[in-house]
Amino acid sequence: MMQLWRAAFVIARRDFTAVVLSRTFILFLLGPLLPIVIGFAFGGLGERISSTDLRPVVGVALAPADSAALLRAHGRLTARMGAESLPRLRTAPLAPDPRAQLARPGSEVVAIISGTLARPVLTGKPVDLDRLQGDVSLLSTAALAERTLRFVAVERQEVATSRGAQAQARLLIGRAAQVVIFFLTILLAGMILSNLVEEKTNKIIEILAAAVPIDAIFLGKLMAMLAMSLVGIAFWGGTAFAIFLAAGGQPSALPAPAVGWPIFLGLALLYFTMAYTLLGSLFLGIGAQAATVREVQTLNMPITMGQMLIFFFASYAVDHMGSPAEIAACIFPFSSPFAMIARAGQESALWPHLLALLWQAAFVALIIRVGVLLFRRHVMQSGGRWWKGLFRPATG
Repeated sequence: MMQLWRAAFVIARRDFTAVVLSRTFILFLLGPLLPIVIGFAFGGLGERISSTDLRPVVGVALAPADSAALLRAHGRLTARMGAESLPRLRTAPLAPDPRAQLARPGSEVVAIISGTLARPVLTGKPVDLDRLQGDVSLLSTAALAERTLRFVAVERQEVATSRGAQAQARLLIGRAAQVVIFFLTILLAGMILSNLVEEKTNKIIEILAAAVPIDAIFLGKLMAMLAMSLVGIAFWGGTAFAIFLAAGGQPSALPAPAVGWPIFLGLALLYFTMAYTLLGSLFLGIGAQAATVREVQTLNMPITMGQMLIFFFASYAVDHMGSPAEIAACIFPFSSPFAMIARAGQESALWPHLLALLWQAAFVALIIRVGVLLFRRHVMQSGGRWWKGLFRPATG
């Protein structure tokens, strides 16, 4: 047994250093940061676009008193509803024919309000009238109500905690943790299949099988890819935390999960490890059965789609704590890591997580064992004769 683990560590060290010390690994680490940079760039562009007010401009050709009341109503409503919710208003000169003002060169208004507040007349193209008629009616009603109604002052009573708000925040934390663990698992576990594709192409698998036990190849590759994944997670997590602090965020401002942040982060790491080893050993076991590289690549799609269905099942269970669906998601090994991390965000009990981790570890061991058997059979059937012939003494 010690010889097996020693050989597995040799394979793991070989794969880990080959991946982590390569130039492409730096690009791999920087790859997920590119969408963040692009998001900031497009966010700034969107902010600049939004700062350029593209709302339609409506001319107000009313009596001075009515025009002032309408502008005050517009200011009150936009203060509560947002500036984008209503069109812009601009005072227009009183004229007997608003059509002539709209047809004047250089006119920037798309419609003109004339008449009175009690009987406003909106002049413009039919498509603009359909869009603006309700807004003008709301503004006129608010302007008339100013004369008889006043805003009611609301007394404030502040509380330190709210059970409903706390439950909602913890639900969001559980959902966010589910999404992060799922995408990390899908993104990083797929590298095992890529590594297997490469080594099946250049016959390295057969050469390794001639030097070390096949069980050690399977375990070593799984451990190496898991260690590489943890390096990537540490880099991305540290970068995200640094960006959060640089943006002025305060860790204390984040709502705490039910089990507390230290235990929650530790459980998230453990559940990621379980989800990764479950999916990674499945990738290795099934991928080793393929006869060609194309078959190995084709296997990636159904496994990923199946994992997405499992994630959707676990995501559905988050909103139904204690229901049969949520219990089933916690028991089923492939959905258990995602369902249990959501439970950690909402419930403070720790003993269910100990049971879940032991249950998941048992299935990890079972799947690894089955994967090793399938891996050994495939290598011996497809490559056994090849590497035996490689070391056969020459004759004649």
